[in-house]
Amino acid sequence: RTQNVVTNASKATNLTTLVTAVKAAGLVETLQGPGPFTVFAPDNNAFAKLPAGTVETLVKPESKDTLTKILTYHVVSGKYLASSLKDGQVLTTVQGQTLTVSRMNDKIMLKSSTGNPMALLTLLIQS
Repeated sequence: RTQNVVTNASKATNLTTLVTAVKAAGLVETLQGPGPFTVFAPDNNAFAKLPAGTVETLVKPESKDTLTKILTYHVVSGKYLASSLKDGQVLTTVQGQTLTVSRMNDKIMLKSSTGNPMALLTLLIQS
């Protein structure tokens, strides 16, 4: 049996900020629930690139709705392995937005529906 997303993320030292954010957003139960779903997980380095104070503001109780929208933008229904993602493939997030896959050799990037690029750093899968 595959561990759930939260358990897998909690074991990774480079995903501590994500785990803190998931807890602050109240998404632990959701991400421990039945899948399959895939999380395109930003690592600590990705969070560190945000303007100073952004993460601290987002994990405050009054920012819960905003944080939930941001995190669910990184979750898609279904099981996707990096090797199965195809250039130009469009995925719909559980938040209802789309992500477009861009493949260049072995490097995978995701582009949001607003055109913002997201590096594919870690895939967490709940099956």
